[in-house]
Amino acid sequence: CNQLSALTNKGRLLFMVFKQRFTTAVFLEFLKRLERQVDRPVFLIVDGHPVHRARGVQHGLAQPERTVKLFFLPGYSPELNPDELLNHDVKSHLGRHRPHTQRELIHTLRSHLHRRQRQPHIVRRFFLEKHVRYAAD
Repeated sequence: CNQLSALTNKGRLLFMVFKQRFTTAVFLEFLKRLERQVDRPVFLIVDGHPVHRARGVQHGLAQPERTVKLFFLPGYSPELNPDELLNHDVKSHLGRHRPHTQRELIHTLRSHLHRRQRQPHIVRRFFLEKHVRYAAD
């Protein structure tokens, strides 16, 4: 299974767990969900994954009604991505709980992410890390 997430320096966490490959269509669906959840423009920091840079994404976000703006991190700099700190947190949790099936994995992953949604103080803490403080303001 795969996970997409967006977190804010105010402690808000939005996520999507999915089984299929990460494609332009999946990313655009995530961005649409993000826009529905947030009532103002979204400035999303992303890495250089090919899907993030795909023409289909650029074209989809060029529509006048779209409110998401992507900002790309420099290449090979995961330490600058606040989402990587959430990924580390998730992997640490999954490692302790060791799900045996894909169904258990998805359930454990969703449960952990829902818990983090109810713990904004932990999400805010990710932005206190040295390399991601730039996104704290």
